[in-house]
Amino acid sequence: MRTALVLLFLLAIAAVPGALLPQRSLNEDNVNEYIANNGKLAEVYDSLQLFDVFQSSWFIAIFTLLAASLVGCIIPRSWDHYKAWRARPTRAPRFLHRMPHHHTGTLDKSLADARAETLRLLRRWRISEFSADEDRAGRPSISAERGYGRELANLLFHIALVAILVTVAAGRMVYYEGQIIIVTASGSYDHAVELDQSTEFCNTSVSSFDSFRAGPLFDGTGLNPFCFIAHNFQADYLPNGQAEMFSSDISYAQGDEIFSDPETWDDYQLRVNDPLRIDGDRVYLQGHGFAPTFTVKWPNGETRTQTWQFRPDDLVNFLSSGAMRFDPPAGMYPDLYERRQNQIALQGLFAPTADWQGENGELLTSAFPEMRNPAVAIDVYRGDAGLDTGIAQSIFDLDQTLIHSGQLQKLERVNLEVGESITLDDGTELTFDGASEFANYQIAHDPFQRWVLLSTIVMLLSLVGSLVIKRRRIWVRFTDNGDGTTDIEMAGLARTDRAGWGEELDKIYRELFALPDPDDVEEDDLYTRD
Repeated sequence: MRTALVLLFLLAIAAVPGALLPQRSLNEDNVNEYIANNGKLAEVYDSLQLFDVFQSSWFIAIFTLLAASLVGCIIPRSWDHYKAWRARPTRAPRFLHRMPHHHTGTLDKSLADARAETLRLLRRWRISEFSADEDRAGRPSISAERGYGRELANLLFHIALVAILVTVAAGRMVYYEGQIIIVTASGSYDHAVELDQSTEFCNTSVSSFDSFRAGPLFDGTGLNPFCFIAHNFQADYLPNGQAEMFSSDISYAQGDEIFSDPETWDDYQLRVNDPLRIDGDRVYLQGHGFAPTFTVKWPNGETRTQTWQFRPDDLVNFLSSGAMRFDPPAGMYPDLYERRQNQIALQGLFAPTADWQGENGELLTSAFPEMRNPAVAIDVYRGDAGLDTGIAQSIFDLDQTLIHSGQLQKLERVNLEVGESITLDDGTELTFDGASEFANYQIAHDPFQRWVLLSTIVMLLSLVGSLVIKRRRIWVRFTDNGDGTTDIEMAGLARTDRAGWGEELDKIYRELFALPDPDDVEEDDLYTRD
């Protein structure tokens, strides 16, 4: 047990870096930014696996040793508890008056009747009767013991703790968790853009997710097939801008129902901490933000309209940052190289409720998280935006190497409100059309989650039992006076903390001798005095 306690303490200490440092399993971009900003120290942290604490070899080693130590503790203690439970209560000590709780008295009953009455009062105890020859003081006696459930609860606590460790570890081996961003309809806003893109998601392939992670034993083929359509996202705010509630109305179907008319699908309202549960999968409403819409009109009259989510940098008033890339019409530049040199890119800020500050009133901030007066402050670029390189790029930032190398040339820096445009040097027109709201949905699957919950409940209940139940013993020794009366000597001992236990022995003693309750006696005396 000492080893298990030391390992449990080490496990708690080992988890501290996971709470203080960014973790790759949660946000790899934050880890990369931390490494870039902290140089050699961050590299040392990385070599020590401090950015992957809960997947690190040393954390798993402590975790495994703790489980093994607990098992090694539980097995011998279980055997000892079984032997103690099977054994007879021990004989009464020779000198009962030395016990912490002691009573004596004479009962106007024969030895047989006194013995029978004592056994009746101790009927819920484990009883062992001893003859005068067996008793240490040479008189008939009864030994009673109770509270075996304390050690049983203690064992259940440790077994449940091992079960939690095992089920958590097993769950991390087979779990999967995916994130998707869906731009939803925002018809409640005056400046919302009417969407013509799908808001449906189907949990049929790993490629359907924007980001996905899974345990080492999940091969990507065991997804539970279901689909849902996100109809909207609703946010309620207090006058001070504090969020009151987030919700999203969806329709969903699973199995063969997917191929039916979406109008017949089941409806559900996702709310914070109120996920949709579908055959072991859980769909959470995890976050939200805004997706501005821009239209690029080239000199030949062709247009491209794009709605793209921006990253909320300020989670209070939702000042957001992001980037967009537009490929020109193929007919304008038949040559592929020339076409790549005339791509349009923009990068900047979006505010749902614009608040212009600074000396010239051109510094964009957001005054409220709701979309009341949207505006953008953007830099416009022309050149190779990296659309045809085959290299993955951030959806929120332009590739800075393209800017530094001159492949992307900045043309303008401009502030736009809804409906405003800017015309570039070649006649290309860029218009800010408005914005929509997006919601971030998380699909999570862990078949061991219920077992973790069950183990946790058992652990808490057994902990309460081990603290409340007291292991205690009572000895009663009889002396036959030969005149129809019996002298009785009674003593009790708690094998653990005895605080608060003596009242139980006193109650048995009063019932045996038919004595009144002390509180009743004091009350009667008070009435007599009056």
